[in-house]
Amino acid sequence: MKSSGQKSRQTERLMALVAIALLLFCPPLIIVVDRLPSFNMSWLPLYLFCAWAVVIGLTALLMEHRAGR
Repeated sequence: MKSSGQKSRQTERLMALVAIALLLFCPPLIIVVDRLPSFNMSWLPLYLFCAWAVVIGLTALLMEHRAGR
């Protein structure tokens, strides 16, 4: 059984992940990425794909770490 210290640490990590996801997908940052100078290419789809992959990867890492204990 997990101690309360381990549960609170896991909760803190998940809350930090939510904060990172909110920051990555906040409209001002998306607008900045959308308006980057490019060579006939928009960086927005690449940014959204990479940011989503980072969030999914971190979520999987946290959940697997949690299940392993």
